[in-house]
Amino acid sequence: MRPGRSSRPRTRTRPRHADAVDGFVIAVDRGRYTCVRPDAGPDDPVVTAMRARELGRKSVVVGDRVGLVGDVTGAPGALARIVRIAERTSVLRRTADDDESTAEGRLERVVVANADQLVIVSALADPPPRTGFIDRCLVAAYDADIEPLLCLTKADLAGPEAVLGYYTELELPYVLIRPGADLADLRALLAGRVSVLVGHSGVGKSTLVNRLVPAAERAVGTVSAIGRGRHTSTSAVALRLPPGPDAGPGWIVDTPGVRSFGLAHVSAESLLHGFPDLVEATVDCPANCPHGADEADCALDAWVAAGKADPRRLASYRRLLASRLGEGDVREPERNPGDPLAGS
Repeated sequence: MRPGRSSRPRTRTRPRHADAVDGFVIAVDRGRYTCVRPDAGPDDPVVTAMRARELGRKSVVVGDRVGLVGDVTGAPGALARIVRIAERTSVLRRTADDDESTAEGRLERVVVANADQLVIVSALADPPPRTGFIDRCLVAAYDADIEPLLCLTKADLAGPEAVLGYYTELELPYVLIRPGADLADLRALLAGRVSVLVGHSGVGKSTLVNRLVPAAERAVGTVSAIGRGRHTSTSAVALRLPPGPDAGPGWIVDTPGVRSFGLAHVSAESLLHGFPDLVEATVDCPANCPHGADEADCALDAWVAAGKADPRRLASYRRLLASRLGEGDVREPERNPGDPLAGS
């Protein structure tokens, strides 16, 4: 006998969960979400939670501010439920690599939610800097309305003049990091904010995180003989910064080392805003100009020829345009020997 259908009517009404407590997601691992109370101290227990079915397909990522019900004591074996996701103030996204693509196109990944600052970590040597990757990160930061900060590591091995000269027109804020040097300047820029750290593998990001948060114990790797770093961080995690004498509380989000930062999700207009030194020139372009290298009437070429912008910046912009449209590889081209920034 097949059981009869239930006479209980279906309803779209969802419980209000008035008793839900606020939480901040600091890690995600296979359907389990590690959360802390926003006002919790460093010694307070963390809460393990699962996503409630009523959230549907809404994703929960590191940085989300959520509502928790159930057992929120953080006791061993306790499991709470995430029943609400607060409106996000910012969403940092990247498009996945070609080998992570599907038949529908490249996968779009949310890196972190509610970040205030994107800290782009780049080594000045071993491995050498790649301005192409930095350009991608800047576009992603401007698109997400997040302030960028350039963090140049291994400053004992090379000077920053070549990299900073490339970004002269942007007045990009930066900080230099030397082994064993005081991190007071960087801590002051991180205080009271949620900052995301991104960078190629091997640039010293995990070493920097361990200096900022000694209890983090993030794995540290080495650089291979061909100048590529080995991946050490495997998942994004938010780490509480210890308060200093002149610095308030803050969070840093350490992300896995990446070799590309895809921008297929960024509109062409937003992509141009990542190059503010080129925006003014487009006023003289014809309507709907795609700004490609084959456009005879594109004003960008004349702008660069007149010395008003670095030709490498225009080349980088057009490479990003091509890769966004699927006409090029999302990975950065190799550097040319002898030129500290060529092909980067």
